[in-house]
Amino acid sequence: MKILFAGTPDFAAVHLQKLIDCNADICAVLTQPDRPKGRGHHLAPSPVKETALKAGIPVYQPEKLRNNEEAIRIIQELGADLMIVVAYGLILPDEVIYAPRLGSINVHGSILPRWRGAAPIQRSLWAGDPDAGVTIMKVATELDSGDIIKIATLPITEEDTSLSLYEKLAVLGAETLCGMLDNMEEMISHAIPQNPELVTYAKKLSKEEALLDFNLDASTLERYIRTYIPWPLAYFSLDENIIKVHKAQVLNEQTNKTPGEIVSAGKDGLDIATANGILRIKELQLPNKKAMGFADVYNSKKDMFKPGRMVNA
Repeated sequence: MKILFAGTPDFAAVHLQKLIDCNADICAVLTQPDRPKGRGHHLAPSPVKETALKAGIPVYQPEKLRNNEEAIRIIQELGADLMIVVAYGLILPDEVIYAPRLGSINVHGSILPRWRGAAPIQRSLWAGDPDAGVTIMKVATELDSGDIIKIATLPITEEDTSLSLYEKLAVLGAETLCGMLDNMEEMISHAIPQNPELVTYAKKLSKEEALLDFNLDASTLERYIRTYIPWPLAYFSLDENIIKVHKAQVLNEQTNKTPGEIVSAGKDGLDIATANGILRIKELQLPNKKAMGFADVYNSKKDMFKPGRMVNA
Protein backbone atom coordinates (compact mmCIF):
# COMPACT_ATOMS: atom_id res chain seq x y z
CA MET A 1 0.00 0.00 0.00
CA LYS A 2 1.42 3.33 -1.12
CA ILE A 3 1.13 5.86 1.75
CA LEU A 4 1.32 9.66 1.78
CA PHE A 5 2.07 10.89 5.32
CA ALA A 6 1.07 14.36 6.55
CA GLY A 7 2.25 15.64 9.94
CA THR A 8 4.42 18.24 11.64
CA PRO A 9 5.36 18.02 15.38
CA ASP A 10 7.19 15.34 17.35
CA PHE A 11 3.90 13.53 18.08
CA ALA A 12 3.58 12.98 14.33
CA ALA A 13 7.27 12.15 13.92
CA VAL A 14 6.88 9.21 16.33
CA HIS A 15 4.16 7.84 14.04
CA LEU A 16 6.23 8.38 10.91
CA GLN A 17 9.27 6.65 12.39
CA LYS A 18 7.16 3.68 13.47
CA LEU A 19 5.72 3.37 9.97
CA ILE A 20 9.25 3.44 8.56
CA ASP A 21 10.30 0.76 11.06
CA CYS A 22 7.27 -1.33 9.99
CA ASN A 23 8.47 -1.14 6.38
CA ALA A 24 5.44 0.83 5.23
CA ASP A 25 5.66 2.07 1.65
CA ILE A 26 5.75 5.83 2.22
CA CYS A 27 5.89 7.63 -1.11
CA ALA A 28 6.11 11.17 0.27
CA VAL A 29 5.63 13.37 3.31
CA LEU A 30 3.68 16.60 3.71
CA THR A 31 4.74 18.87 6.57
CA GLN A 32 4.53 22.55 7.39
CA PRO A 33 7.22 24.93 6.12
CA ASP A 34 10.34 25.52 8.19
CA ARG A 35 9.59 28.00 11.01
CA PRO A 36 11.77 30.38 13.07
CA LYS A 37 12.95 28.71 16.26
CA GLY A 38 14.99 29.57 19.34
CA ARG A 39 16.51 32.87 20.39
CA GLY A 40 18.15 33.41 17.03
CA HIS A 41 14.86 32.78 15.20
CA HIS A 42 16.68 30.70 12.61
CA LEU A 43 14.49 28.63 10.31
CA ALA A 44 14.21 25.07 11.57
CA PRO A 45 12.63 22.00 9.98
CA SER A 46 9.73 20.23 11.65
CA PRO A 47 10.41 16.95 13.49
CA VAL A 48 8.51 15.15 10.72
CA LYS A 49 10.72 16.67 8.03
CA GLU A 50 13.86 15.64 9.90
CA THR A 51 12.56 12.08 10.24
CA ALA A 52 11.58 11.88 6.58
CA LEU A 53 14.90 13.22 5.26
CA LYS A 54 16.87 10.74 7.38
CA ALA A 55 14.88 7.96 5.71
CA GLY A 56 15.29 9.42 2.23
CA ILE A 57 11.56 10.16 1.81
CA PRO A 58 10.57 13.10 -0.44
CA VAL A 59 9.20 16.06 1.52
CA TYR A 60 6.70 18.71 0.38
CA GLN A 61 6.06 21.85 2.42
CA PRO A 62 3.24 23.96 0.98
CA GLU A 63 2.24 27.06 2.96
CA LYS A 64 -1.39 26.10 2.41
CA LEU A 65 -3.44 23.54 0.52
CA ARG A 66 -6.65 25.44 -0.01
CA ASN A 67 -6.72 27.06 -3.46
CA ASN A 68 -3.19 25.80 -4.09
CA GLU A 69 -3.49 24.17 -7.50
CA GLU A 70 0.19 23.23 -7.75
CA ALA A 71 0.23 21.44 -4.37
CA ILE A 72 -3.02 19.63 -5.15
CA ARG A 73 -1.66 18.52 -8.52
CA ILE A 74 1.51 17.14 -6.91
CA ILE A 75 -0.52 15.22 -4.33
CA GLN A 76 -2.82 13.76 -6.96
CA GLU A 77 0.10 12.74 -9.17
CA LEU A 78 1.74 10.82 -6.31
CA GLY A 79 -0.92 8.16 -6.81
CA ALA A 80 -1.06 7.20 -3.13
CA ASP A 81 -3.47 4.53 -1.92
CA LEU A 82 -3.91 6.25 1.46
CA MET A 83 -2.97 9.46 3.25
CA ILE A 84 -2.24 9.23 6.98
CA VAL A 85 -2.65 12.55 8.80
CA VAL A 86 -1.17 13.12 12.26
CA ALA A 87 -1.18 16.66 13.67
CA TYR A 88 -0.44 18.22 10.29
CA GLY A 89 -1.81 21.65 11.17
CA LEU A 90 -3.11 22.76 7.76
CA ILE A 91 -6.71 22.70 6.56
CA LEU A 92 -7.26 19.87 4.09
CA PRO A 93 -9.56 20.60 1.15
CA ASP A 94 -11.65 17.78 -0.25
CA GLU A 95 -9.39 17.56 -3.32
CA VAL A 96 -6.58 16.49 -0.98
CA ILE A 97 -8.62 14.34 1.43
CA TYR A 98 -10.00 12.18 -1.36
CA ALA A 99 -7.00 12.20 -3.71
CA PRO A 100 -5.71 8.79 -2.53
CA ARG A 101 -7.60 5.68 -3.60
CA LEU A 102 -8.80 4.94 -0.05
CA GLY A 103 -9.05 8.56 1.03
CA SER A 104 -7.38 9.82 4.20
CA ILE A 105 -7.26 8.72 7.82
CA ASN A 106 -6.28 10.66 10.93
CA VAL A 107 -4.78 9.78 14.31
CA HIS A 108 -6.49 11.90 16.99
CA GLY A 109 -5.39 12.02 20.63
CA SER A 110 -8.68 11.24 22.36
CA ILE A 111 -11.42 8.66 22.66
CA LEU A 112 -13.78 10.14 20.09
CA PRO A 113 -16.38 11.52 19.98
CA ARG A 114 -15.18 12.92 23.32
CA TRP A 115 -12.72 15.77 22.96
CA ARG A 116 -12.75 16.81 19.36
CA GLY A 117 -10.58 19.83 18.72
CA ALA A 118 -7.23 21.38 19.53
CA ALA A 119 -6.25 20.08 22.99
CA PRO A 120 -7.73 16.59 23.44
CA ILE A 121 -4.89 15.13 25.50
CA GLN A 122 -4.82 18.03 27.95
CA ARG A 123 -8.59 18.16 28.34
CA SER A 124 -8.79 14.44 29.10
CA LEU A 125 -6.55 15.02 32.11
CA TRP A 126 -8.14 18.37 33.01
CA ALA A 127 -11.61 16.81 33.21
CA GLY A 128 -10.50 13.89 35.36
CA ASP A 129 -11.24 11.24 32.74
CA PRO A 130 -10.19 7.75 33.87
CA ASP A 131 -8.73 6.90 30.47
CA ALA A 132 -7.07 8.60 27.52
CA GLY A 133 -6.62 7.21 24.05
CA VAL A 134 -6.16 7.59 20.34
CA THR A 135 -8.80 7.29 17.68
CA ILE A 136 -7.94 6.39 14.12
CA MET A 137 -10.70 7.70 11.90
CA LYS A 138 -11.53 8.61 8.34
CA VAL A 139 -10.84 12.27 7.59
CA ALA A 140 -14.00 14.28 6.95
CA THR A 141 -14.55 17.92 6.08
CA GLU A 142 -15.91 18.77 9.55
CA LEU A 143 -13.26 18.84 12.30
CA ASP A 144 -12.61 15.42 13.88
CA SER A 145 -16.01 14.13 12.77
CA GLY A 146 -14.93 11.18 10.62
CA ASP A 147 -16.09 7.60 11.00
CA ILE A 148 -14.12 5.65 13.60
CA ILE A 149 -11.86 2.85 12.37
CA LYS A 150 -10.14 1.90 15.65
CA ILE A 151 -9.73 3.16 19.22
CA ALA A 152 -6.88 2.30 21.60
CA THR A 153 -6.89 3.39 25.24
CA LEU A 154 -4.72 3.56 28.33
CA PRO A 155 -5.43 4.55 31.95
CA ILE A 156 -4.61 8.04 33.19
CA THR A 157 -2.50 7.70 36.34
CA GLU A 158 -2.30 10.02 39.33
CA GLU A 159 1.22 10.97 38.24
CA ASP A 160 0.44 11.78 34.60
CA THR A 161 0.99 15.25 33.22
CA SER A 162 -0.08 16.47 29.80
CA LEU A 163 3.52 15.89 28.71
CA SER A 164 3.66 12.29 29.91
CA LEU A 165 0.28 11.52 28.33
CA TYR A 166 1.39 13.13 25.08
CA GLU A 167 4.44 10.86 24.99
CA LYS A 168 2.47 7.72 25.91
CA LEU A 169 -0.24 8.39 23.33
CA ALA A 170 2.29 9.05 20.59
CA VAL A 171 3.67 5.54 21.14
CA LEU A 172 0.19 4.01 21.48
CA GLY A 173 -1.03 5.67 18.28
CA ALA A 174 2.04 4.66 16.31
CA GLU A 175 1.88 1.04 17.45
CA THR A 176 -1.86 0.86 16.76
CA LEU A 177 -1.40 2.31 13.30
CA CYS A 178 1.33 -0.15 12.36
CA GLY A 179 -0.78 -3.04 13.59
CA MET A 180 -3.50 -2.03 11.13
CA LEU A 181 -1.41 -1.91 7.96
CA ASP A 182 -2.04 -5.45 6.76
CA ASN A 183 -5.82 -5.10 7.12
CA MET A 184 -6.17 -1.37 6.54
CA GLU A 185 -8.49 -1.47 3.52
CA GLU A 186 -10.93 -3.84 5.20
CA MET A 187 -10.88 -1.89 8.48
CA ILE A 188 -11.61 1.37 6.66
CA SER A 189 -14.60 -0.25 4.96
CA HIS A 190 -16.06 -1.13 8.39
CA ALA A 191 -15.61 2.32 9.99
CA ILE A 192 -18.40 3.33 12.39
CA PRO A 193 -20.03 6.82 12.50
CA GLN A 194 -19.53 8.87 15.66
CA ASN A 195 -22.46 9.35 18.03
CA PRO A 196 -23.28 13.08 17.78
CA GLU A 197 -24.91 13.06 21.24
CA LEU A 198 -21.55 12.23 22.87
CA VAL A 199 -19.48 14.96 21.19
CA THR A 200 -17.46 17.30 23.39
CA TYR A 201 -14.87 19.88 22.30
CA ALA A 202 -11.35 20.39 23.62
CA LYS A 203 -10.59 24.09 23.45
CA LYS A 204 -7.00 25.27 23.53
CA LEU A 205 -5.37 25.89 26.89
CA SER A 206 -4.76 29.52 27.86
CA LYS A 207 -2.46 31.32 30.27
CA GLU A 208 -5.50 32.91 31.89
CA GLU A 209 -7.07 29.62 32.95
CA ALA A 210 -3.81 28.45 34.53
CA LEU A 211 -4.29 30.88 37.46
CA LEU A 212 -5.08 28.61 40.40
CA ASP A 213 -8.48 29.31 41.95
CA PHE A 214 -8.29 28.18 45.56
CA ASN A 215 -12.07 28.26 45.82
CA LEU A 216 -11.86 24.89 44.08
CA ASP A 217 -10.97 21.71 45.97
CA ALA A 218 -7.40 20.54 46.41
CA SER A 219 -7.81 17.44 44.21
CA THR A 220 -9.03 19.49 41.27
CA LEU A 221 -6.22 22.01 41.64
CA GLU A 222 -3.56 19.30 41.80
CA ARG A 223 -4.96 17.77 38.61
CA TYR A 224 -4.98 21.16 36.90
CA ILE A 225 -1.33 21.65 37.83
CA ARG A 226 -0.48 18.39 36.03
CA THR A 227 -2.67 19.43 33.09
CA TYR A 228 -0.71 22.64 32.55
CA ILE A 229 2.66 20.89 32.26
CA PRO A 230 4.58 21.70 30.09
CA TRP A 231 2.45 24.73 29.08
CA PRO A 232 1.18 27.20 30.23
CA LEU A 233 2.17 26.11 33.79
CA ALA A 234 -0.19 26.72 36.71
CA TYR A 235 0.52 29.78 38.82
CA PHE A 236 -0.60 32.01 41.69
CA SER A 237 0.39 35.54 42.66
CA LEU A 238 2.02 36.79 45.85
CA ASP A 239 3.48 40.27 46.41
CA GLU A 240 2.76 40.98 42.75
CA ASN A 241 5.02 38.07 41.80
CA ILE A 242 3.77 35.38 39.44
CA ILE A 243 4.81 32.07 41.00
CA LYS A 244 4.56 29.03 38.76
CA VAL A 245 3.75 25.63 40.22
CA HIS A 246 5.40 22.47 38.88
CA LYS A 247 4.38 19.89 41.46
CA ALA A 248 1.87 19.59 44.28
CA GLN A 249 0.09 17.03 46.40
CA VAL A 250 -3.28 16.83 48.12
CA LEU A 251 -3.50 16.75 51.91
CA ASN A 252 -6.84 15.29 52.89
CA GLU A 253 -7.02 17.51 55.94
CA GLN A 254 -9.76 19.98 56.71
CA THR A 255 -9.00 23.51 57.81
CA ASN A 256 -11.01 26.54 58.87
CA LYS A 257 -8.65 28.81 56.97
CA THR A 258 -9.93 30.91 54.07
CA PRO A 259 -9.31 29.43 50.59
CA GLY A 260 -6.03 30.91 49.35
CA GLU A 261 -4.58 31.40 52.83
CA ILE A 262 -1.14 29.99 53.60
CA VAL A 263 -1.62 27.40 56.33
CA SER A 264 2.02 26.47 56.85
CA ALA A 265 5.38 26.48 55.12
CA GLY A 266 8.50 24.44 55.67
CA LYS A 267 10.77 21.74 54.31
CA ASP A 268 7.79 19.53 53.39
CA GLY A 269 6.20 22.18 51.22
CA LEU A 270 3.90 25.20 51.05
CA ASP A 271 0.41 24.37 52.35
CA ILE A 272 -2.46 26.50 51.05
CA ALA A 273 -6.11 26.20 52.06
CA THR A 274 -8.66 25.35 49.39
CA ALA A 275 -12.44 24.92 49.38
CA ASN A 276 -11.90 21.30 50.38
CA GLY A 277 -8.57 20.04 51.66
CA ILE A 278 -5.10 21.55 51.62
CA LEU A 279 -2.88 21.85 48.57
CA ARG A 280 0.81 21.30 49.32
CA ILE A 281 3.11 22.95 46.78
CA LYS A 282 6.24 20.81 46.43
CA GLU A 283 8.01 22.49 43.51
CA LEU A 284 7.65 26.05 42.25
CA GLN A 285 9.34 28.68 40.14
CA LEU A 286 9.89 32.29 41.18
CA PRO A 287 10.10 35.02 38.50
CA ASN A 288 13.26 34.75 36.37
CA LYS A 289 14.39 31.66 38.28
CA LYS A 290 14.51 27.94 37.57
CA ALA A 291 12.00 25.54 39.09
CA MET A 292 13.08 24.45 42.58
CA GLY A 293 11.85 22.31 45.43
CA PHE A 294 9.97 24.44 47.93
CA ALA A 295 12.38 23.56 50.73
CA ASP A 296 15.21 25.23 48.77
CA VAL A 297 13.13 28.32 48.06
CA TYR A 298 11.86 28.62 51.63
CA ASN A 299 15.30 29.01 53.17
CA SER A 300 15.65 32.50 51.67
CA LYS A 301 11.95 33.47 51.41
CA LYS A 302 10.46 32.72 54.83
CA ASP A 303 8.78 36.12 55.14
CA MET A 304 7.17 35.83 51.71
CA PHE A 305 5.49 32.54 52.62
CA LYS A 306 4.51 33.37 56.19
CA PRO A 307 1.36 31.53 57.42
CA GLY A 308 -1.76 33.69 57.34
CA ARG A 309 -0.83 35.45 54.12
CA MET A 310 -3.26 35.29 51.21
CA VAL A 311 -2.24 34.35 47.70
CA ASN A 312 -3.96 35.90 44.64
CA ALA A 313 -4.95 38.81 46.90
